[in-house]
Amino acid sequence: MNYLSTRGGDERLTFSEVVLAGLARDGGLYLPEYYPQCSEFFPQWQNLNYPQLALAVMQLYVGDTISKDQLKILIDKSYASFDSKEVVPATAFAGGEILELYHGPTFAFKDIALQFLGNLFEFLLLESGQQLNIVGATSGDTGSAAIYGVRGKKAINIFMLHPKGKVSPVQEMQMTTVLDENVFNLSLDGTFDDCQNIVKLLFGDLDYRDSHQLGAVNSINWARILAQTVYYFYAGLRFKQKNPQKPLVFAVPTGNFGDVFAGYVAKQMGLPIEKLVIGTNENDIIARVINSGSYQLSDVVETHSPAMDIQISSNFERVLSDVCDRNAACVNTYMDALKQQGEFKLSGDIVDKLQSLFVAYKVTNEETVATMARLNQQQLLVDPHTAVGICAAEKSEFEKVICLSTAHPAKFPEVVKQATGREPTAPEAILQLENLPRKSHDLANDLNAVAEYITQHI
Repeated sequence: MNYLSTRGGDERLTFSEVVLAGLARDGGLYLPEYYPQCSEFFPQWQNLNYPQLALAVMQLYVGDTISKDQLKILIDKSYASFDSKEVVPATAFAGGEILELYHGPTFAFKDIALQFLGNLFEFLLLESGQQLNIVGATSGDTGSAAIYGVRGKKAINIFMLHPKGKVSPVQEMQMTTVLDENVFNLSLDGTFDDCQNIVKLLFGDLDYRDSHQLGAVNSINWARILAQTVYYFYAGLRFKQKNPQKPLVFAVPTGNFGDVFAGYVAKQMGLPIEKLVIGTNENDIIARVINSGSYQLSDVVETHSPAMDIQISSNFERVLSDVCDRNAACVNTYMDALKQQGEFKLSGDIVDKLQSLFVAYKVTNEETVATMARLNQQQLLVDPHTAVGICAAEKSEFEKVICLSTAHPAKFPEVVKQATGREPTAPEAILQLENLPRKSHDLANDLNAVAEYITQHI
């Protein structure tokens, strides 16, 4: 299995090389040459526990760069820290199922991929004798999950950029209370898109990237997407076992398109997903492009679901490459238009392909709060991002939907209290954060300032 850039560069990388590279050298994102077909394995897979299923799925993409025994060790280690034996338990409700993806150490779905990626990084680096300086951007949960995934690990530093004052207090505390010497929190004046743009520019400067041994931990890293495909198989196969006549539909709250793209990959591998229902908040660029074909940047709006306060949705480029039939010239035309004019307009046939895969809805702050309040009356407490996905599911025509719950409600206590009138019960690990010392550095929203800081601290 080789991996190619969405923008057509001549690189042909192995899985291990892609993990350490992160972003392609031509600015594109890596995709596998093909999606392995695995429906013949479903009768066996539906009885596997979560780590066993992760091993079965990931093996198809890892190839011989990592042995099966070593991959099993990495997977088992990654999910041993979760507080649910099932890793991703599901709760039934009137609209289908709520898949709880927040049982990892930072209580967000990002742990599922980033605990694995942290262990994978360390293994590959120690095996090769290399050093890696991870540079990432976060709108909230990626930062803490990535930091918890690599804190204290050998041969790795992590520099995590977040928009100052635009992540939740709990998310900020989770990041800044990690005092390990290899962790650097950088608080920038600006938005998540500003932070993400600086990261992309650093990776685009190939001399700087090579001399500073940069690596990526955002969902531009293929290993993140791969790890997330597993819970679609885990939940989907069990749902079909119980409901063989019902269509398999997932609802996914998304900003950067990584989580929903993982579901798309599972579908391409043969999981019989009828539709992926996308919920966006008022930063609805994904809903707009799927519904109208118009991808047009606008100012970021602050909402109750800050992890989705994004305009530049990086992983959309991956699905765009596929619906363009892996035509790199087509992808480059659209990406160049986005860079130069801040927008592009998809052709009608591409919009048709997208709409055959996805249905997307914009969910307002008011709808988010109303959904949380309504679920609370059913004794279900959810965070605002999960509420966006559930509200989108309710707007769709599907009766039973598997709704991805992406964060513990205690990470967003203010919105939960506004919606329900009660404080969510916080896990002990969150309660302890308030009294811990913190480490962070304020920087200007400036590429050179960030680059210089990294140079001084690697």
